[in-house]
Amino acid sequence: MENSTGSTGLKVALGIALVLFLATGFYTMNLYKESNETKKELTEEKQLVMNDLNAMAKQYDEAIGENDIANSNLIQARERIQGLIDSLSISETNVKSLWKYKNRYRSLQKEMDVLLAQNDSLRVENSYLATSLDSTRVRLEERTMFTDSLLVQNTALAEVVENAAILGTVGLKGFGVIERTSGKLIPTERAGRADKIRVCFTVAKNGLVQAGDQELYVQVIDPKNNTLGSNQQVVFGDKTLNYSIISKFNYENTNLNICEFVASRGENKFEKGRYMVNVYNEKDLVSTSEFTLK
Repeated sequence: MENSTGSTGLKVALGIALVLFLATGFYTMNLYKESNETKKELTEEKQLVMNDLNAMAKQYDEAIGENDIANSNLIQARERIQGLIDSLSISETNVKSLWKYKNRYRSLQKEMDVLLAQNDSLRVENSYLATSLDSTRVRLEERTMFTDSLLVQNTALAEVVENAAILGTVGLKGFGVIERTSGKLIPTERAGRADKIRVCFTVAKNGLVQAGDQELYVQVIDPKNNTLGSNQQVVFGDKTLNYSIISKFNYENTNLNICEFVASRGENKFEKGRYMVNVYNEKDLVSTSEFTLK
């Protein structure tokens, strides 16, 4: 009687072990299938982004070719797009990489908006270019939305957590100011009257970043490609960054408005022309903008 009871218990235990083994195998197969599907989606998304960037570069080529005197701003923008295409072509196909190129695309999108606003005559002569670029922007925004959905679906991936846990900025703008003895600041577009360059931006809320003391590197480049302000260097791995000022602040897991001042080089006044403003989180470019002093 005891042997019969023991035999029955053994059979029950073996049955339970078999069920658990089959369930584990099924779960593992599902995870493997989902991983392969995600890799396929990322590869397809990377190719779509590459196609759209090539289309944007082609439109810049047409705009430059239709003018007797090529617009230098358009030429420089075309070179930046080509650099992004080259970098994307050799980048790893993962969520972290797509997040990086999404941020860079946003910077290029802002730059494109400024160029179109500053080149009214070029926009009139090349209406087809403007229409095509608008279409390209819409397609890239759709791709960006798709990438965002991938990020949400894959928050468990280590690459997403590592890349997302950095501070970013929005609303970056720079402009000249006249500084009165009373401390009052008056915005100006006149290079000869500007005493300093004021750079303002909003540090965006990011729940993945720990609260506490933080810093961002602000870089202001004048029309002669000189870095204004302190023009100090900092090294991150194999990359060297020349910055104008280090913006230090206490981050409390909420949006934070910040303004910094950058002086001209030595005793010299500010040059007339286009100024570039960049904000870096260590070696990563998180925001870019430009303005003009007349």
